[in-house]
Amino acid sequence: MNPRFWTVKTKFSVAFSSLALLTMVVALLALQALSEANQNLVHFVDGINARATLAEKVRTAVDRRAIAVRNLVLVTSPADLEKEKGALTSAHADVKAWLTELQAAAESTEAAADARNLVTSIADVERRYGPVATDIVALALQNKKDVAVRKMNDECRPLLAELTETTRQYSELTRARSRQMIEQAAQAYVYRRNMLIAASMVAIFLAVLMGWLIARGLTRSLGAEPAQLGDVAQQIAQGNLSPELLRHQAPEGSVQASLNAMLQSLASVVHEVRKNADGIAGGSTEIANGNADLSQRTEQQASALQETAASMEQLSTTVRQNADNAKQVNQLALGASQVATKGGGSVQEVVNAMQDISESSRQIGEIVGVIDGIAFQTNILALNAAVEAARAGEQGKGFAVVAGEVRNLAQRSAQAAREIKQLIATSTTRVKQGTELADQAGATMAQVLQSIQRVTDLMGEISSASDEQSAGVAQVGKAVSQMDQVTQQNAALVEESAAAAASLRTQAQQLVQAVSIFQLGGQAAQPASTPPLSQPTVQARNPAPAKAALPARQAARPVLRPVSPVSPAHKQAQAQEQDDWVSF
Repeated sequence: MNPRFWTVKTKFSVAFSSLALLTMVVALLALQALSEANQNLVHFVDGINARATLAEKVRTAVDRRAIAVRNLVLVTSPADLEKEKGALTSAHADVKAWLTELQAAAESTEAAADARNLVTSIADVERRYGPVATDIVALALQNKKDVAVRKMNDECRPLLAELTETTRQYSELTRARSRQMIEQAAQAYVYRRNMLIAASMVAIFLAVLMGWLIARGLTRSLGAEPAQLGDVAQQIAQGNLSPELLRHQAPEGSVQASLNAMLQSLASVVHEVRKNADGIAGGSTEIANGNADLSQRTEQQASALQETAASMEQLSTTVRQNADNAKQVNQLALGASQVATKGGGSVQEVVNAMQDISESSRQIGEIVGVIDGIAFQTNILALNAAVEAARAGEQGKGFAVVAGEVRNLAQRSAQAAREIKQLIATSTTRVKQGTELADQAGATMAQVLQSIQRVTDLMGEISSASDEQSAGVAQVGKAVSQMDQVTQQNAALVEESAAAAASLRTQAQQLVQAVSIFQLGGQAAQPASTPPLSQPTVQARNPAPAKAALPARQAARPVLRPVSPVSPAHKQAQAQEQDDWVSF
């Protein structure tokens, strides 16, 4: 991948990772040098220096013991003898102890072979020197000082000199080894120092190189100094989009070039937004004014529909009353028809009774005729009996009287029969007249019954038509109520639309104000002047007289909010549209 196309994050990551790696290498080298120096120091302190110290302690203890042996030979007082004897014992114990530690150190550490040989020599001389010193001490304690002095001069001094020489050689050896280790440490220090200096120089060179490369890459990527870019961004944030901010020498693909492109694009967008915002503000104002006027007319239409609904309710009530009256009249007509039917039946019964009476009168007349005939025959018989009685003379005188009485009775019966016949004839004539009148009354009642039946049918049709008319008026009232509700809803929607248009107008004005902070070509964008929003006055609707009977419907209707009056300028601007809105 070409480093030119690396991101800033990648460049800084690579640079600091490289610096961290170089620092780690230098630190590792330093740690290694310190570790080696520490190991050399530990080796010196725990090895050569410790053994040299033990050798010096052994030599010191040997000297103390030799002095104690000499003093034992020279002193004479018992107290001094005891004192020197104690010093001898202590020195001899120290020699043994320090020599043992020296031998152990020479065997356990990485001591050289010559050093171990010298330690072995010291131990061998000590092993030979110990018995001699003991014998000298014993001779001194036995007060054989001359023998002790000779033994000390002959045997002890050579061994002591040999022991001293051996310890001196060991000391010289340890000092030589110490100097050698110091020289090695100095050489290692110089080598590590030069390596660290070289590594540090390389790290500094690489750090400077990478810093220069990153700075050059960032400068090319930015296209200008960060302060200049910040100034341009601050100017853009303050709304200055003038072409003077453009830097035409910015490298391609740099932040400055992108800022130039963004500035040009933003200036074009702001110009278009400002122009469109002005149009939106004007259009939203017209929409808001139109919606306000529509709201007013919708309110008027809603008021007219409420009054129409009230009138339809009154008409429906009147039609229902007419239908109820028609039903009552129909019921009365049905009752009259039933009564007329019963009257016709009664007249028919009267006619039948009159016919029966006429028949009975005829029969009575016939019977009276028979009686009249019988009376006539009886009268003839009585007359014949009277004639015969007259012929009989005195014998027939009583029979003549009876016959006269019978004749009288026959005449009276005939007279009564004639009167009855006359009465029956008169009654028959009247019965006949009554029958004719009854027939006429029956025909009249039949005509009345037909008329009543026709009236009943007509009233049934009127009642049915009134019911249908009442149902139709109810449906019309329901439809008008629904239209009223829909109109109320439309009015609410128109008000909401007017509110939304007003909100749109406000937002458009806010957008114009927001865009006005930008400066295009050195001049600030002026907010477009929008005509004031006019809202019509919604008059409080006076309820129709019939609305008192409809409290539930009035309570169910939504209450419409009044708005501010319509401006005269807006009324003049919309005078040409009045006809269309009235037709709506």
